[in-house]
Amino acid sequence: MSPSLAINFIVSSIDDVLVPDSPNNPATVEGKVSMGTAHRVFLPFVVLSVLVLPLILPATAEGLIRVGLKKKPLDENSRLVGRFSEKEIKPLNCLRGGLSDGSHSTDIISLKNYLNAQYFGEIGIGTPPQKFTVIFDTGSSNLWVPSSKCYFSIACWVHSKYRSTRSSTYQKNGKSAAIHYGTGAISGFFSEDNVELGDLVVKDQEFIETTREPGITFLAAKFDGILGLGFKEISVGNAVPVWYNMVEQGLVKDPVFSFWLNRKAEDGEGGEIVFGGIDPAHHKSEHVYVPVSQKGYWQFDMGDVLVGGQSTGFCAGGCAAIADSGTSLIAGPTTIVAEINQKIGAAGVVSQECKTVVAQYGEQILDMLLTETQPMKICSQIGLCAFDGTRGVSIGIESVVNNGDKSSVGSDLMCNACEMAVVWMQNQLKQNQTQEAILNYINQLCERLPSPMGESAVECSALSSMPSISFTIGGKTFELTPEQYVLKVGEGPVEQCISGFIAMDIPPPRGPLWILGDVFMGVYHTVFDYGNMRVGFAEAA
Repeated sequence: MSPSLAINFIVSSIDDVLVPDSPNNPATVEGKVSMGTAHRVFLPFVVLSVLVLPLILPATAEGLIRVGLKKKPLDENSRLVGRFSEKEIKPLNCLRGGLSDGSHSTDIISLKNYLNAQYFGEIGIGTPPQKFTVIFDTGSSNLWVPSSKCYFSIACWVHSKYRSTRSSTYQKNGKSAAIHYGTGAISGFFSEDNVELGDLVVKDQEFIETTREPGITFLAAKFDGILGLGFKEISVGNAVPVWYNMVEQGLVKDPVFSFWLNRKAEDGEGGEIVFGGIDPAHHKSEHVYVPVSQKGYWQFDMGDVLVGGQSTGFCAGGCAAIADSGTSLIAGPTTIVAEINQKIGAAGVVSQECKTVVAQYGEQILDMLLTETQPMKICSQIGLCAFDGTRGVSIGIESVVNNGDKSSVGSDLMCNACEMAVVWMQNQLKQNQTQEAILNYINQLCERLPSPMGESAVECSALSSMPSISFTIGGKTFELTPEQYVLKVGEGPVEQCISGFIAMDIPPPRGPLWILGDVFMGVYHTVFDYGNMRVGFAEAA
């Protein structure tokens, strides 16, 4: 991949990992939405976001609601969003099919896939229903669409707008709301109306009518709005999510929904979401379930991450993870992503701070590890970090220019580099490597650090020599092969390959944190079991 050809993937920013600090004030509600939609809106380049949507069954207590996905190959001619092709996506076609859950027929809504990354489908709001293209997102919890009262944002003028005066079931709410994303923001006010998915109608659903969508972020989007499938805990304005109302109003068979994503770009269908149950045809093995560890996102505890069958060490004591249908790649701690980059030959960013730590303190760190000094205290003992009792923290540097204000930028970099070096050296010592070999290896890792929130290119011809990457969930190892975690763009002489891993560092107590997006969910059928508060994974069919 040419260094000048930037490809941005939509993932969440560190700031967006916090649960929205909305005061739930009846007059104004502001908050941050993370994971699913944060940083997942469009930049002037391609975005490979994993967003999934509907193909719908009957609105009965025993019915399942299916979401069918169509595939559109991501090719060289259509992948740069910033060039905005004049060829628009054709309207969604509604197909009537004979699928059945045993006793009920189904209504199937065919979904479109933009750039083999962005899946969207049609819903209706109001009576009669006004149609909107939305993204179904397990990483956020609000439903929002543009309002007819959005006058000054160009993004609203190029998307469908909700008109309350045309709906006989509209109910005024008026509470204001604002959601801040990594690359943009929306603001508006809450309203209530019926929401239609196929023949299913969710009554009295609270949603946001946006009156401001500034900047290019939403202007470039092929969707009108977002329908969140996360928990109420991260819902801005404490609004009850659509999924909650589907369950409360008895519209689904069971309080469960599941994702099957078809990763074969040449196939016509892109996959399916089933609301109200699980289709056994979508998975080959039994599901491994893990409990939701923290409500908000679909978050659970995860074990070690293995590269080529060997432990990376960083998550050996456990990490948190999120199953997120709205993130295209897999995001994880820089420490591990750097190791992955080194093993697969991915382009990275050279860190001089990292190299300085190795050159000046490498031998000292190794000696301290050999004398069984507590690893978490090493960087504070050599003066690069402070120690708060549980981990290293930046010391802070006095700035004369800022009249004594502390700036921790420089110390953060050295402290972080030191802590990464300690983890890497620990693993190398376990493999009985020599001091020279260890320092050499750490220097290589210093040259493969992933750029923050940026992508990494790999050689397409090297896939056969790349290692597998595995995640330990519920005591079982979930493996990804190079063919599964590398994304191919274009064909023939213009073919380029992108690593499916991206760096994101979340500090304790919330982190270390992984976001398992499309790259993972495409390989493993994912069940979101709301009734039992758990997430399940099985090999996809």
